[in-house]
Amino acid sequence: MAVYEVYSHPALLRYKTSICTKATLFLIVVLCLTYISPLLVAYRSQGFWLKRSTYEEQPSVRFQYQMLLIAATSTSGDYVAWSTFPNFNILQGNNLRVPSVSAREEDQNQDGKLDRLILQLDLPLKPVEQIYSIQMLLTFSYQLFRMSTLVMQSLLMVQHSSPVPGSQLLLSGDLRLHQRVLLPHRGLDTRYNVSIISEKSPFASTYNLADIMEAYQERNVTTFLSSPAPVWTIGRASAAPFKLKAVIRYPVEIISYQPGFWEMVKFAWIQYVSVLLIFLWVFQRVQTFVFQNQVVPTVPVPPLKQHWA
Repeated sequence: MAVYEVYSHPALLRYKTSICTKATLFLIVVLCLTYISPLLVAYRSQGFWLKRSTYEEQPSVRFQYQMLLIAATSTSGDYVAWSTFPNFNILQGNNLRVPSVSAREEDQNQDGKLDRLILQLDLPLKPVEQIYSIQMLLTFSYQLFRMSTLVMQSLLMVQHSSPVPGSQLLLSGDLRLHQRVLLPHRGLDTRYNVSIISEKSPFASTYNLADIMEAYQERNVTTFLSSPAPVWTIGRASAAPFKLKAVIRYPVEIISYQPGFWEMVKFAWIQYVSVLLIFLWVFQRVQTFVFQNQVVPTVPVPPLKQHWA
């Protein structure tokens, strides 16, 4: 009658030795190579400790309705100006031009966060005046919440110039975040939640665009206008105002941050174990070969026989 295998299991063969033997020394060396070598390999591969990480978040942005506008009306230094800061307007004298301004923010996908700002400005001019360049500062409230909470007052510079006088400027771009340092993984960061322009200052130097931008760029976290794609239109009628329209979107940002302790440990553990499995497989077979072939002297102990009633 034919027979067949119905079940199998490995037999456990033990190898015994005393403390001070070659077998003990071999076992210590193998254990060290098995568990320490993966640590060295993972560390030397430049991927053991997670030094920086990133995540995506759409910031919570609100236009602060603070503006400062300077428009050159000639190539010899003449200009007109206006701002939402009363002291700045007082300093302008005959160069002051009060525009008609319309601004609205939209939540296009209805997720509770604003997605873009649509700004329209009509700047009245004298019949002999022409616009050759525009410089405009806008201020925003900028907040991040997903990891660390970042709350700051940010600035945006809108500017364009042309050798040909224009009647209209159209801008469409993104308000992007620029980081010089990593953000913390948790906590509240309000170090930049201060006014960028001192609106109560009576001094003209306070409103100098070069000084404002220089001080702003000293920050480690700033915002800027990305891909503005300006369209400059020429041919203004003598009685028509200069028109400016800007569409500024608030896109999802990739935020770089310093990982916390447990995130670094989790990442390091994954790197270590992935290499450890290979070393365990290799040295398991090395030990089996050495002890089965008695490369180092040991006392084999066969498995106990099972007696079934």
